Amino acid sequence: MKMYFGIDKDFKFRNEFGKHGQTPSKGENTMNSQIPTREQAYNLLTEYNKNESLIKHALAVEGVMRYFARKRGEDEEKWGIIGLIHDLDYEQFPEQHCQKTEEILKENSWPHEYIRAVISHGWGICVDVEPQTELEKVLYAIDELTGLVVTTALVRPSKSVMDLKAKSVKKKWKDKRFAAGVDRSIIDRGAQMLGMELTDLITDTIMGMREVAEEISLKGTL
Repeated sequence: MKMYFGIDKDFKFRNEFGKHGQTPSKGENTMNSQIPTREQAYNLLTEYNKNESLIKHALAVEGVMRYFARKRGEDEEKWGIIGLIHDLDYEQFPEQHCQKTEEILKENSWPHEYIRAVISHGWGICVDVEPQTELEKVLYAIDELTGLVVTTALVRPSKSVMDLKAKSVKKKWKDKRFAAGVDRSIIDRGAQMLGMELTDLITDTIMGMREVAEEISLKGTL
């Protein structure tokens, strides 16, 4: 189950990426594809999503992906754009999550590498595309985690991520009734994929969200 900014979503369906999750041939991967800009990605996101909570979630994930990319010496723009667009289909096509995103991105000539990365965050939930690259593993690990960070921040006096620490999130983690829509097992699995301690994963996620605190309304009173 996903949790966004006050929204719980339950996934009870599976779809496939391409045919049985197979990777397209090299020619199919590159033919007529175009590297999207951040502006194009945001315009596409807001074309299909009007819900403020979903857009804030997208911005939060983008911020965290950019933080991880910089820290790892990767392509910040690419990681950020994939984070921004990862739930493109969620508002209009929740029962076709990831499958519809694949269709939309193909129609817009996005590169297969970008599409696969976006789709892989639904592994074990709605698709069979397992995260393989560092980018895909980070997206998989932090998607649910941003929801737990949000709910933890909102119950604090400051209502901010600016003074939030990993220990506060871990304390709430133990209370399964708190942010019950957040699937802790996915976060755990993601941390294992990355070879990261949970505390470090939470800390880096908070740091990424601090950079977009104003945009996601989590600067609070600080």
